[in-house]
Amino acid sequence: MNSSPADPAPEATPEPHPGATREPAPEATREVAPAPPPLRPRHRVMAWAAGLLMVVPALITACRALDTDAVTPVPQLLAFLPWLTVPAGLALLLAAVARRRVLTFVAVLVLGATAWSTVPYMPQTVISYGLPLARVKVIASNVEFGQGTGSLIELMRRERPQLVFVSECDRACRGALTKTFATELPHYASVEGEGSVGSILLSSYPLRDWRMIPSTMGMPGATAEIAGVPVRLQLTHPMPPVPGQVSLWKRELGRVKAAVAAQPTGPMLVAGDFNASQDHAAFRGILAAGGLQDAARRADESRAPTWPAEGPLPPFVQIDHVLVRDFSVREVRFPDLPGSDHRAVVADLDLRGPR
Repeated sequence: MNSSPADPAPEATPEPHPGATREPAPEATREVAPAPPPLRPRHRVMAWAAGLLMVVPALITACRALDTDAVTPVPQLLAFLPWLTVPAGLALLLAAVARRRVLTFVAVLVLGATAWSTVPYMPQTVISYGLPLARVKVIASNVEFGQGTGSLIELMRRERPQLVFVSECDRACRGALTKTFATELPHYASVEGEGSVGSILLSSYPLRDWRMIPSTMGMPGATAEIAGVPVRLQLTHPMPPVPGQVSLWKRELGRVKAAVAAQPTGPMLVAGDFNASQDHAAFRGILAAGGLQDAARRADESRAPTWPAEGPLPPFVQIDHVLVRDFSVREVRFPDLPGSDHRAVVADLDLRGPR
């Protein structure tokens, strides 16, 4: 009978040498978060484009929040403030597509701040007035070197205003208006001049206390007696804030501010081409100094554009205003004025008695 061989004896584990050191057992493998993937070339371009698109909205929004018109190009770009939400929104889209979280967060902040800055500047508060004393229709118009005079005459015949504030009314314009409306608007205060220098304020009410604010272009003012109440009237037309004359623009708007601040009480109408929108600090300073309200804001029309009304671009900014004190606002409209690069402002107002 065959016998199976015996199982081999297990090998003995060799004992370590007394002087030898034991190697440590390997630790458990730790999980390491994967590094963020590198930007693809097109994502890198998108991130750079998003950053560049945010620069102008961020700068202009910051100036608006700090209540400053600063220097060129800020005053010019403030006129575009509502439209700056477009590049800010595009920057957010590009940052999101590029998958850059921090950049996307910054873009959200810039877009939100820009949109918030476009909220109308004057709160809609309920104002307590006395009884209405008289209904007054006002037209403010820039006729562009007199070229829109014929259109203005047609508008005045249709609307039959009691007060008309006309900027850039040259001598021919002045003669046409005073002759055509000698019966309806027999009283006027004017600054004679050619081109953009001339201005005229026509009134169906007697005028007194004629004064002119010193300026490059005419800014006449006077006091009208309406329903037995003296009402201060002031036409405005400062120089525009083009590069190289921003300081002059600020200085002339500052003179308007000083003029309205000098008469802190009583009814007042300040109207014309301000060459400034609600987003300019110099314009808001006039409102604050005189306790004035923009009639367009009271009529929920504070973003209705009035310039430029001719040329390749549609109107994009409201720089023509009728500002009121102790008047309630019924309606404000902005009719086109063929021949001029401005739309006119027609405001239906009620002069109110004391509270």
